[in-house]
Amino acid sequence: MSRRVTITFDAIDPPTIADFWAAALGYATNDSYGADQTDIAIAEDPDGPGPRLLFLRVPEAKATKNRVHLDVHCGIDRTGASLEDHQAAIATVVAELTSLGAVEGPHFVEVTPWTVMTDPEGNEFCVV
Repeated sequence: MSRRVTITFDAIDPPTIADFWAAALGYATNDSYGADQTDIAIAEDPDGPGPRLLFLRVPEAKATKNRVHLDVHCGIDRTGASLEDHQAAIATVVAELTSLGAVEGPHFVEVTPWTVMTDPEGNEFCVV
């Protein structure tokens, strides 16, 4: 039997960062805690199988590198695509996420390409 997971993030502004991740992943925000709640926010997969993202308000800003990070897939089958097609698909997703407020970081090409990014609160993630 598999188990669903919730990935929990500390956040300065939970509703805003939940909105970013909902837009980035095609998720929906869940206001089950009430429309006036600003200390907690949820983004979840409307189709059900993806992990729920929970954002909890904390008083301090992020100080060090994440110990866990998300990989956002560009939607291309890495085994059947050329390196150039894979890089182009990553670039498309990077541009979309940048328009939502993410910051682009270094690009890597090893066995497969990826780009490191940070969300609007500075949490690292990769586009693969």
